[in-house]
Amino acid sequence: MSGNERPAGRRGVGGFAEGIGFCFRGLGWVARHPGWWLFGLIPALIALALYIVALVWLGTHATDVAAWVTPFADNWGWRDTFRALVGFMIFVVGLALSVLTFTAVTLVIGDPFYEKLSEKVEEDLGGLPGGDLPFWSSLFRSVRDSLVTLWYVLLFTVPLFVLGFVPVVGQTVVPVVGAFVSGFFLTVELTALAMERRGLRRKERFALLRANLPVTLGFGVPLFLSFMVPLVSVVAMPGAVAGAAMLVRLRLAPAALPGGQARDAKPV
Repeated sequence: MSGNERPAGRRGVGGFAEGIGFCFRGLGWVARHPGWWLFGLIPALIALALYIVALVWLGTHATDVAAWVTPFADNWGWRDTFRALVGFMIFVVGLALSVLTFTAVTLVIGDPFYEKLSEKVEEDLGGLPGGDLPFWSSLFRSVRDSLVTLWYVLLFTVPLFVLGFVPVVGQTVVPVVGAFVSGFFLTVELTALAMERRGLRRKERFALLRANLPVTLGFGVPLFLSFMVPLVSVVAMPGAVAGAAMLVRLRLAPAALPGGQARDAKPV
């Protein structure tokens, strides 16, 4: 199999189930390599501490922020109630953004950690494709791509947040669409390391993931839902990185030896 050929993957429900399978394969890998799991926890713990500080500050100053953004309500008789409601909504938005951005921030902080973890997974599967990028080049790429991905996330999530106030639709359709959108972009973030190792640029990565949408969503949606549970994102992040490396190597963009012999002969 050449490096440009891709295996004929399953579509629809079968592809979605295949994506879920890579989640469990990644978790299984870190379970068999506890030292690497602990290594992968470091950046997630750093990011968690930063988010806790930010959310505590927002929670204690939400009313002040609400007063700052609603100067027009200074003379209202019910301004305190109104600003309490606005402050609550600001905190909810901040909490939602923290869930959506936690992975991106963690990946930026932990780029050198997850690069090594991802490389170790691929070494276990038969060897590394391509060559290593310089640290600073990799870091700047990670920051740039995370900002671009965040921009796309906001383009989808802001309208979905507004639609969430629409009766019936906001409580049924919007949460499902939101989970699928967030799951897709979570897969974009997690697979970036392994895809860049294969020389795939951001547009090519997006195109590859869209072309394999069922497996992409099957991998990302369960992780997104699990990451919404407090602390699960911290514990599961190393497994998610490992699963993403397997997803890219074995399903999306399998690597090959120069002579054309597939490297992915070693069982997982």
